[in-house]
Amino acid sequence: MVDAIEGDEYAFSPTPSVPRRTSKLGIVGAGAVGSTMAYAALMRGAARTVALLDVNKAKVEAEVLDLSHGIQFMSMAEVMGSDDVSVMADCDVVMFTAGAKQKPGQSRLDLAEATISLVQKVLPGIVEVAPNAVYVMVTNPVDVVTYAALKISGLPPSQLFGSGTVLDSSRLRYLIARHTGVAVQNVHAYVAGEHGDTELPLWSSATIGSVPILEWASGDGGPLTREVRDAIAREVVESAYRIIEGKGATNYAIALAGSRIIEAVLKDERRILPVSSLLDGYLGMSDVCLSVPSIVGSSGVRERLEVPMSSDELMGMRRSAEAVRSVARRFGF
Repeated sequence: MVDAIEGDEYAFSPTPSVPRRTSKLGIVGAGAVGSTMAYAALMRGAARTVALLDVNKAKVEAEVLDLSHGIQFMSMAEVMGSDDVSVMADCDVVMFTAGAKQKPGQSRLDLAEATISLVQKVLPGIVEVAPNAVYVMVTNPVDVVTYAALKISGLPPSQLFGSGTVLDSSRLRYLIARHTGVAVQNVHAYVAGEHGDTELPLWSSATIGSVPILEWASGDGGPLTREVRDAIAREVVESAYRIIEGKGATNYAIALAGSRIIEAVLKDERRILPVSSLLDGYLGMSDVCLSVPSIVGSSGVRERLEVPMSSDELMGMRRSAEAVRSVARRFGF
């Protein structure tokens, strides 16, 4: 607004500044996965504010200090943390990584009881202070935990989902790339179903470049025969157990996978990711959380894509659905 004109000079009254909307990422759990996910998100510049919540006050405050001391070498951000749920207020995305620690030889489904109990205690309070956030459950067994969290929170299935087989699909692509000698970025393949022992690669829709994997005959390792594909599928399932046996936890790759989901939401990328969400009439499957390729954006899961599957793959998906359902029923969900 022009206040006065004196000769050639113009005096302008200052326009009231409107605070710029910045993104806030909340991470529940400051253990190996949660703290590494905070680090990965900061390094990638995924969010302007990162908030950590953990029952161990000394641990979460130490993690915040350690991360904050490195901000000079990252995109500008603020890191905060507390054992009080108010630190999660007004988050745009909440990654739930807290839960019982998986022991060597223990299946993800064995973790269900302790983790669901924790979700019941913690999640309602977070939803109360961050009702508009998109919630991503990372804690294992992620499919059962996601289903329970939907029932506990009352949030719609688009707003709360699980990290699912995003990491498993990355493992699959890495192994295919290693066998064929091509860049992993040119491998397009998904793992679907349970994030666990009954998961399955969707070989019939997988490609390298534009070449269907089942027709691949080039590269260093030769064709992807049935024997090769079965060996790759086993390694995808067993790799987490090997990592846990060797170092106690998986944290780097899942943190990077989680950061990719965070970016898809905060930047409204509408990226296709195999996240775990509540299925409703998906290829005949309903009332179960499983991973299928889905469009992920600012509102969460926008659409679940009905990928063409072979009869064996469809049977595998149904076995996976039953495995997850049976565990959910065991805990009253």
